[in-house]
Amino acid sequence: MVTIYEKREVVRVRPATTADGEAIRVIRNHAVATSTALWTDTRQSPADAAAWLAVHLARGSALVAETGGEDGEVVGFAVYGPWRDLEGYRHTVENSVYVREGSQGLGIGRALLGALVDAARGAGHHSMIAGIESGNATSIRLHRRFGFTEVGTVREAGLKFGRWFDLTLMRLALEKGVEGHRNENRR
Repeated sequence: MVTIYEKREVVRVRPATTADGEAIRVIRNHAVATSTALWTDTRQSPADAAAWLAVHLARGSALVAETGGEDGEVVGFAVYGPWRDLEGYRHTVENSVYVREGSQGLGIGRALLGALVDAARGAGHHSMIAGIESGNATSIRLHRRFGFTEVGTVREAGLKFGRWFDLTLMRLALEKGVEGHRNENRR
């Protein structure tokens, strides 16, 4: 658990539970409806959200940020999951961090991402990928603060709100001091 103090309010980051499902769904669905953070128009139903969260809970890859005490209010969540389905990618994960509308700029995203990186390291993953809409300077800046580096941009990778968006890919090595074995014979 991580505790931060912002604007005189305590924010705790802790592992998510099934009881957090509806709060997570509300935050996620707001992002679907109003932002380019998620390139889908489909909001999660309660059943879909519960199934999605169950996968992350089983993996131990879901965190929430809450304000207040024991029964605090969930103001953000973060998850990581497989970057690709093929077994060659099994040591690489992709992150997602969302903060409730009205709670941005308080250090909640920073606390969530820091705890998520620590959790992925603790689970033995090799690297973490962030796929960020290229115009989202706040998210790109946040990831840079944690050592993520830009590895490329996919032009017009996604369509939302009738517009094409570029996707910036960022990577963080999770194993300290290890960049991995590179194939020197690549052409």
